[in-house]
Amino acid sequence: MSRPRVAIAHDYLTQRGGAERVVLTLMKAFPEAAVHTTLYDPEGTYPEFRQAEVRTSALNRIGALRRDHRLALPLLAPAASRMRIDADVVVASSSGWAHGFDTGGRTRTVVYCHNPARWLYQTDEYLGGAAWRSPLGPPLLAMRPILKRWDRHQAGQVDVYLANSRVVQRRIRTTYGREAELLPPPHGMDASAPREPVPDLSDWDPGYALVVSRLLPYKNVDAVIEAVRGTGRRLVVVGRGPEEARLRATMPDNVRLFGGLSDAQLRAVYGGAGALVAASHEDFGLAPLEAAAFGVPAVALRGGGFLETVLEGETGLFFDRPEPEEIAAALTTSDTHGWDADRLRARAEEFGEARFIDRIRLIALGEGTA
Repeated sequence: MSRPRVAIAHDYLTQRGGAERVVLTLMKAFPEAAVHTTLYDPEGTYPEFRQAEVRTSALNRIGALRRDHRLALPLLAPAASRMRIDADVVVASSSGWAHGFDTGGRTRTVVYCHNPARWLYQTDEYLGGAAWRSPLGPPLLAMRPILKRWDRHQAGQVDVYLANSRVVQRRIRTTYGREAELLPPPHGMDASAPREPVPDLSDWDPGYALVVSRLLPYKNVDAVIEAVRGTGRRLVVVGRGPEEARLRATMPDNVRLFGGLSDAQLRAVYGGAGALVAASHEDFGLAPLEAAAFGVPAVALRGGGFLETVLEGETGLFFDRPEPEEIAAALTTSDTHGWDADRLRARAEEFGEARFIDRIRLIALGEGTA
């Protein structure tokens, strides 16, 4: 009997983040699978995707959409519906679109859900305030009833839903009426791999605070910057996004922002950090696990996915609101806590890549040891 033909689907490959790292792991789990996506910007995402067979929608011909996928929001549902995938099994990494690709009705579809579409069900949070104040808000609000019908219809065609966290597990149940197995994603950071120094950090000693995040309003990076403004604490921010220009415009001298670092450079930045700061509302708390792999504790917002990955007092500390004063206080407490680097690394190992690959292969193909 021949092996099932597997395809991988993802919303868009235009940035670097946890969802894209999951796709890289799926490529290891299913090395012969092509990757289907609406938009692909090789310069904006991880270089490893150049090694894959990436198939894109017609929207990919428009450079402006590759550079900023949010501009394509009104077009992504019809584009996704026209993305035809010919395979026996589709494993989709989805936060709003990839579960809607056309699989012909006879293909087994397994969706690894990062979150039901945030722009549909958490619109104000996604846009960073009242939707009507954003240029994208009015057209999105006008289309939201149609898009919700499309989204829920496509979700009903899925064979298996997997959730990356308990928060998302509940949202899948509430939004789609579907039960989903909990399968935390791998953290994807190998602390033993080579490191490459970042030249613009050569004059800073280790021990700085670190933020690794997309630069979006709900990530609260501005609050972290305010927490260190006027202090002797140094802060490194690693990320890209629509908030970058605004953040740079008022950034104090004790904050440095880097976008587009290689993985080797990111490993060096993690290795030199004294604490990771995670101030956003996350569905899964991935960055604290990446930091823990380097023996670095986290100072995180008490809520969402961070409650599933940060062990208070063992691998990190919590603050209750994403306000500069609370973040600063938590960092001060972390300075004198006395962290156990071996315990931190052991926590990261609980979310290793091998465990994820074994489980996803078992679910998709019936192969594995678990």
